[in-house]
Amino acid sequence: MPYTHSKPLRFGDCDLTGIAYHPAYFSMLVDVNEAMFASFGVTWKELMYERKMGLPTVTMNVEFKRPSTYGDVLDFAVHVRNIGRASLDLETIVTVRDEVIWTIKQRIVATSTVDHKSHPWPDDVRAGLTQYLEPAA
Repeated sequence: MPYTHSKPLRFGDCDLTGIAYHPAYFSMLVDVNEAMFASFGVTWKELMYERKMGLPTVTMNVEFKRPSTYGDVLDFAVHVRNIGRASLDLETIVTVRDEVIWTIKQRIVATSTVDHKSHPWPDDVRAGLTQYLEPAA
């Protein structure tokens, strides 16, 4: 089952014509990913400041299907496709009124903020992510 989260498209997320400015989508995606971790009790603040972990995105493949406009509510469905030793493969499908507007495949890697090398997912994080695990067909 995916993690789901809805976000309104605000005035500041749009260009002068009222269509979403695509970099705003990436900011929303970060918010949604952060909320997914919080849903299983692990905040990014805790990971970064207490556990000294970073969560950089190392790859992303985005496909824009159609525009969204000011006032739309974007529904995010985050599918965890794979949990590696230190990697996390996500596929997020974003819809407005049940129509797909964009999709993204993203790989995040757990790193140390001390040595900037990959480090295994802590057991509690791995367990939390596993509840959303849906390997791709």
